[in-house]
Amino acid sequence: MNSALSVQMLSVLVVPLIGFLAALCVPRRRPENSRALALTMSLLAFLDSLQLVAHFDRGQGGEQFPIDIPWIGSPDIHFATSVNGVSLWLIVLSTFLTPLCVLISWRSIQSRVKEFYAFLLLLEFGLIGVFLAQDLFLFYVFWEISLVPMYFLIGIWGHDRRIYAAVKFFLFTMAGSVLMLTAIIYLYNQAHTFSYARILEMLSRGDLSFTSGEQMLLFLAFFVAFAIKVPIFPLHTWLPDAHVEAPTAGSIMLASVMLKMGTYGIYHFCLPMFPGAARSCAPWIAVLAIVGIIYGALVAMVQPNMKKLVAYSSVSHLGFVVLGIFSFTQMGLDGAVYQMLNHGISTGALFAIVGLLYERRHSLAIEDFGGVATVAPWLSTAFLITTLASIGLPMLNNFVGEFLVLQGTALEHYQWTIYASIGVILSACYMLWMYQRV
Repeated sequence: MNSALSVQMLSVLVVPLIGFLAALCVPRRRPENSRALALTMSLLAFLDSLQLVAHFDRGQGGEQFPIDIPWIGSPDIHFATSVNGVSLWLIVLSTFLTPLCVLISWRSIQSRVKEFYAFLLLLEFGLIGVFLAQDLFLFYVFWEISLVPMYFLIGIWGHDRRIYAAVKFFLFTMAGSVLMLTAIIYLYNQAHTFSYARILEMLSRGDLSFTSGEQMLLFLAFFVAFAIKVPIFPLHTWLPDAHVEAPTAGSIMLASVMLKMGTYGIYHFCLPMFPGAARSCAPWIAVLAIVGIIYGALVAMVQPNMKKLVAYSSVSHLGFVVLGIFSFTQMGLDGAVYQMLNHGISTGALFAIVGLLYERRHSLAIEDFGGVATVAPWLSTAFLITTLASIGLPMLNNFVGEFLVLQGTALEHYQWTIYASIGVILSACYMLWMYQRV
C-alpha cells in the first residue's frame, strides 16, 4: 500500500509536468484546446492530492509516502520526496487553486493562450516540488523552477509596468536564492550528502556539528532567502509591484502559494537544522514581523489601488505567520500553519474578486467604483464574506490562525502580542473602508 501511495504522490508531481509538455504541443491556432488541456490536467492533479489526504495517517508523525531514487552519482544527489502534515495541505492548496486560475483566465487571456497555460502548469509543478523535496539540491531546483514561470506570467501577461515588476521580482528572489545555494553547498561539504533526513540525523547524533558562528551564518543564508519570499519587512518592496502588474491568475498563485514557500522553508528547514541560531535571532525577527504587521496595515489604509491594498494586507498577514513560528510554542506554530492555509484561501479569493471587477471596469482604482452592490449583489455578497474572513471575524477561517498565533505568542512574550494585535484592528479599518467605497 505504501509503495502504491508513493506512486500516487509522484503522480501529483508528474501530472502538471506532463500537462506543461503537452500544452507546448497544442497548435497555437486552437486556444480552446489549450484551455481544456490545462483544466483537465490541473483537475487530475487535484484529485491525486485528495487521494494523499484520504490515505495520510494522521496518527503518525513525520514524513510519509517516501520516494528515494538516485539521480546523480557525484555529487550524491537523490530524487527524494515525501509528505508531512504541513506540506500535504500546501500541496492541496496548490492543486485546488490551479484549476480555479485556469477558469478565471478562460476569457481574460486572449493572447499567447498556449504559452500562458503551459507556464501555469509549470508553476504548479514547481510549487508542488518545493513542498515535496527532501533533498536540499532537489529543493533548490524546484525553488528556481517556480521562479521562471511566474517571471513570464508577470512579464508577458501583466499590466503597464509589467517588465519592471517582473525584473524586480526576479532579482530579489535570485539574490536570496544565491545565499541559500551557498549554504547548501557548505552543508554538503560538511555532511557529504544533500539528504535532508540524513543531515538531521547526523545533527541529532552529533556526527555533524557547527560552531555558533557557522550555525548563525548558515541560518541567516537560508532565512534571508525565505524572508524575501515571505516577504518580511523590509524585504517586501517587490511584492506590491508584482501583484499590481500580474494577471489575476498570477496574483492568486503568488499570494496564495508562492509566499508560503518562504514560511514553509523557515518552518521546515531553518528551525530543525539551526535551532540555536533560530532561538538567538527570534527577538529581532519577531520585531521585524510585528513591524511588517503594523506597517503593512498602515500602508494598505492609504492605497488608492485595490490590488496594491490587498498586496500590503499580505505583508501584514504573513507577519502573523512568522511571529507564530518564532514564538516556539505549540499553539503559535499551529496558528502559523493555519494562517498559511487561511491566507491562501481568503487572499486568493480577494484577488479573484478584484480581477472580476477589473475585467468589467478595466480599472483597479478604488475611486472608479461605487454602487457595485446594486448591479452585482451576489458578487458583492461574496466580496463581503471574503473581506470579513480576511479581517479575522470569529466563525470565519482567518480568525482561527490569528487567534492561535496571538495566544501562543502571549504565552512567551505578552508584549509582542499587544503590538501585533494592533494589526488586527487596522485590518478591519482598511478592508471595510475599501469594501464601503467599492
